[in-house]
Amino acid sequence: MRILANICSSDLDKSKAFYVKLLGFNVKYDSDWYVQLCSPDDAEIEYGIIQRDHELVPEDYQVAPTGMYITFVVHDVDDIYEKALEMKVTILQEPRNEFYGQRRFLAKDPDGCLIDICSPWESE
Repeated sequence: MRILANICSSDLDKSKAFYVKLLGFNVKYDSDWYVQLCSPDDAEIEYGIIQRDHELVPEDYQVAPTGMYITFVVHDVDDIYEKALEMKVTILQEPRNEFYGQRRFLAKDPDGCLIDICSPWESE
């Protein structure tokens, strides 16, 4: 089995640039209606971005995302947070240590998708 998360975007180039710059994704496939990114550490970990108004996306789903978020586990959440600040990313929650062993911050991608960026941490 293989699972691939896809999000919708109103501006593929802007979304692609956002994820490549912030999280270091590699571009695996690039077209005028779909972009497939992959982790720089494992090409089998993929993240797709589809043009929101493409015929493959049912009309009822061509709206801004709600009721979901996507988590990215990174090596150093504070490093990614600093990069997000430099990029002027909309931050919804600054980095903090959570009770379940993750240090995370919450942000919005260019199309309003809630993203959770985190790293494991251990209390001392």
